[in-house]
Parts: sequence; C-alpha cells; structure tokens
Amino acid sequence: MARSKSSRRWLLEHFDDPYVKQAQAEGWRSRAVFKLKEIQERDALIRPGMVLIDLGAAPGGWSQMARKLMGNSGTVIATDILQMEPIANVSFVHGDFREDSALLAIEQHLNETSLDLVMSDMAPNMSGTESVDQARTIHLAELALDFARKWLKPGGDFVVKLFQGEQFDDFVRNARVSFAKTHVRKPKASRPRSREVYLVGKGFKKPTHT
Repeated sequence: MARSKSSRRWLLEHFDDPYVKQAQAEGWRSRAVFKLKEIQERDALIRPGMVLIDLGAAPGGWSQMARKLMGNSGTVIATDILQMEPIANVSFVHGDFREDSALLAIEQHLNETSLDLVMSDMAPNMSGTESVDQARTIHLAELALDFARKWLKPGGDFVVKLFQGEQFDDFVRNARVSFAKTHVRKPKASRPRSREVYLVGKGFKKPTHT
C-alpha cells in the first residue's frame, strides 16, 4: 500500500530530525525526552526522592529521563495500555489507568503514598480529521487531570500534552482551578508546525470538603 503524502513527510522529518539522532546516540527511547528535559529546566518538576507516575509511558523516554534525574531514590511508576520494555528501577503497570485492575496495581506500588508529580505525554491514534483528533486529545488530557486531582498530594505538580485548538482554553481554565500556578510551554523539540504544547500545573490545591 502506498504511503500518503503526510506519512511520507513524517518519515522524512523523523529520520532527518536532530532530536531523533541525538536520542539514538544517547540511548534514549524517544525524542520526547528532550521536551521533558526543557520543561524540567524551566519548571524543576522532578526532584530526587519524589513519587511520580508517567501516564501513557510507552516507549518509556519520559520514565527514563525521570529516573536519571532522580538517581536511585524515590519511585517512578509507568503505565500504558501498550507493553513497554523494562527500565531499571521503574515499576511498570500494563493496562488502562481508568480501569479498576490497573488502578489497583498502581495503588499497590504507591503503598498509600500520594504522588508528587503526574506526567502525561499521551496522544490518541490520529485519524487525520483535525476536529476528531483534537477532541480525543482533550479527552485524554481531562482523564489525566482527573487522575491528578485524585492522586496528587497538596503542593504536587502536573504536566500534560495538549494541542491548541477547540476546547484548549476551556481545559486550561479548568486546570487553573486546581493549581497555584499554571504555564503553557512549547518546547523546542516540539516540531514548529505542530500545535502541540504542554500545560504545567504547580502547587496542587487539594479541595477541602466541609
């Protein structure tokens, strides 16, 4: 089957991409590590000794970077509906984090400890229809935000992939309710023509129930 123009363009960009070449040379699982690296340099989300989860982690680049930044201390949990090759000192939960079986496995790894950081670089399988893809991306981001609101400790942080477009502003406004500070970041490793950005929420405000 002949490849579409868009898929041919992606392949050409991918194999000529300096971040892809750098990732391969340095042993990273994906070029996405350089997005997290730049966010880390600006926002200092990852610290030794913390407890964090990487939602939609496969192939594992962000978990790799988190573990490197944390050394041997703290806890890194990665989860994905896809299988992922093991990473030293990273606990992997295979499954959908919305389902009870995966949540139970995550709870067992947490051992009644709340999270310092929820990371999500999740993206849907793209259909090529912009409105459909945007809606699916926002839905994944909303699921990640709901998870963060349940599991983050007060003062915890959150980073999630978004695409600018319909419902983007609504999502940002919704997230701002739960964090002392929010920022929208466009890392250099995000391709210039892509609408991809990352929302960073710092200082989680746990709701109080009266």
